Amino acid sequence: MDPTIAFPILVALIGVALFFDFLNGLHDAANSIATIVSTRVLRPQYAVLWAAFFNFIAFTVFGLHVAETIGKGIVDADIVTPGVIFAALTGAIVWNIVTWLAGIPSSSSHALIGGLVGAGLAKTGFSAIVWSGLLKTVAAIVLSPLTGFVLALLLVLIVSWACVRQTPFAVDSSFRVLQFFSASLYSLGHGGNDAQKTMGIIAVLLYSQGMLGDTFYVPFWVVITCQSALAIGTLFGGWRIVHTMGSKITRLNPMQGFCAETGGAITLFAATWLGVPVSTTHTITGAIIGVGAARRVSAVRWGIAGNIVVAWVVTLPATAAIAALTYLALSLF
Repeated sequence: MDPTIAFPILVALIGVALFFDFLNGLHDAANSIATIVSTRVLRPQYAVLWAAFFNFIAFTVFGLHVAETIGKGIVDADIVTPGVIFAALTGAIVWNIVTWLAGIPSSSSHALIGGLVGAGLAKTGFSAIVWSGLLKTVAAIVLSPLTGFVLALLLVLIVSWACVRQTPFAVDSSFRVLQFFSASLYSLGHGGNDAQKTMGIIAVLLYSQGMLGDTFYVPFWVVITCQSALAIGTLFGGWRIVHTMGSKITRLNPMQGFCAETGGAITLFAATWLGVPVSTTHTITGAIIGVGAARRVSAVRWGIAGNIVVAWVVTLPATAAIAALTYLALSLF
């Protein structure tokens, strides 16, 4: 490990990590609220308050398995230095801002992971990579949207069969209420998985400076600070992406919104308990496509969905490249 750095620099790096966490909430607010806003169950200003609350309290439900994966399961914790952390965060932040301005629902999670990989490669080469953790994460790129798609599709079919004797008005009224429950679960899963990624970054930074002793763990103050930063970001909302997620992919009614959120929430809960850092963006997009396809294949705007998938594929190499270039530039000074 590198020698310890000055305390003000350490504080500044933690501030950069929390800024990424804030951007994560801002960028991914759409994941939590797009369905409940597009079905007009809640107005946007109330939806972000609802989502932010459940984002914040997520640490009371989940363990810190995802934080441990990010902290020591993507790159070797012993090669992590402040320069590696700064380069990784720079790659993730630049990509988040670019995709947010373009209204593209890319993955903040994979942007951060790509940044870590790029910075680690630039520092020590392939020996820096913890392949078991990285391959598990890459597999989740495919599995999380696919799981969300299948679960949401099945839920739509089950709910449609169960409600076949009810009037459309009765079904709509019931699921307007139930969407509060499903949106809460999804926001809880979002807060549980996404905030832990920044926790892992800050914890491994502290570990690299010898501030955690010989054992890697996540201090409680890091947990609270990261949950707060994510929730505040969610409060500001990512309206460009809300529009893409909530109406451009397919039109949703409250029943379909409930199924998409519930399918996505189940996926996030399972991934968080298993310690897999999945993309909430990928998960909810897969679920929304699933409910649209259950209605009819043509109900999904496959061109928009295809553009989103391209952004998913590009995220890891793009952020890795930005992070690697940032690290190499830092090493010149």
